[in-house]
Amino acid sequence: MTVRKAEEKDLERIALLERDCLQDPWTVGQLKGSFARADFYALVLETEGEIAGYICGTSLFEDAEIARVAVVKNHRREGLGGKLLDAFLSLVKDKGATRAFLEVRVHNAAAIGLYESRNFSPVRMRLKYYADGEDGLEMKKDL
Repeated sequence: MTVRKAEEKDLERIALLERDCLQDPWTVGQLKGSFARADFYALVLETEGEIAGYICGTSLFEDAEIARVAVVKNHRREGLGGKLLDAFLSLVKDKGATRAFLEVRVHNAAAIGLYESRNFSPVRMRLKYYADGEDGLEMKKDL
């Protein structure tokens, strides 16, 4: 199991992971646009030579924001999300971030449990935050 910086060659696989795992997947074009930003960071986790998960977000000055976390279905509940989250938090802390934020769907108990296990705390509810009308929960962690 290896966590490494995502590269442009990974974009198609990341887009497929987005479609398989997330309700509001980013396209290859959206991913390319994000990858072009200087404050954007993305990591992939490989197992047996295949990308099994990824995380991405931004870090600017003291604030980091986790935008996406996805793990393939057959590798969930194996700690891969935690490994990705830990690696991303370490990366942005090294870049100068002192706190990290994220939003999660209120009904995504598994993700909320993961974030709470890494000492993220609820900040506020964001009503009808997602396109389908589901509420979001904003969470924060001091680094």
